[in-house]
Amino acid sequence: MKLRTIIITATSMGLLFFIILLMLDGGIALAMGDKNPLPDEDVFTLRRKRMVEEQIAFRGIRDKRVLAAMETVPRHLFIPEGYRSYSYYDQPVPVGFGQTISQPYIVALMTELLHVDSKDTVLEVGTGSRYQAAILSLLAKRVYTIEILEELGKTAAERLKTLGYTNVEARVSDGYHGWPEHAPFDAIIVTAAAEHIPQPLIDQLKPGGRMIIPVGGVYEIQDLKLLTKDKSSNVMQESLIPVRFVPLTRK
Repeated sequence: MKLRTIIITATSMGLLFFIILLMLDGGIALAMGDKNPLPDEDVFTLRRKRMVEEQIAFRGIRDKRVLAAMETVPRHLFIPEGYRSYSYYDQPVPVGFGQTISQPYIVALMTELLHVDSKDTVLEVGTGSRYQAAILSLLAKRVYTIEILEELGKTAAERLKTLGYTNVEARVSDGYHGWPEHAPFDAIIVTAAAEHIPQPLIDQLKPGGRMIIPVGGVYEIQDLKLLTKDKSSNVMQESLIPVRFVPLTRK
């Protein structure tokens, strides 16, 4: 009975802390009767800046171009309205169709590991929310992004262009096979977990290029792997950190 009381008390304290945090989080208008208050753009800008400082730079991301892109791209515009209040939290957020927008730190880490510069052509497998493509568009010359789910992929290019990311080309396809018409790529990023590293993607990686991909089963802790291809096309693999991604689906 005593243990149960402690657990209930701890839960209540946690809930109280969460409510206080929301009330203090500058700019949320808790108007009477407004059940779903959304902060204005100024508040989102402040939250985005704090996200970069506290979740990303604090954890060791140092690439100034990556940090600037993370602070520039309005993450909340890539998240359904019902979840926008969670846009800058340190967590993934649902975007529909069983997909998520990745935790901000993971987006920044994977992007930094690619070493993308302004002359590079990048392939993204798994367009999803389109957020990662928007980040890459500020760093690369050209971004090609593939989404297997038609509901997410068919409007991706149009939506990105509407938001000002004009150097992104998207298509609905099975990303396992890459996009051979535009290969080779300077960098490849896969934003869904594959059970093994697809050989077509390795083949489409330019000598000197880098690929970042989560590898593992659906119900397993997956490995985030970095592949580098040297000038002689020898491929080296490095396991980085454990991660959890939605699976890479195939047709």
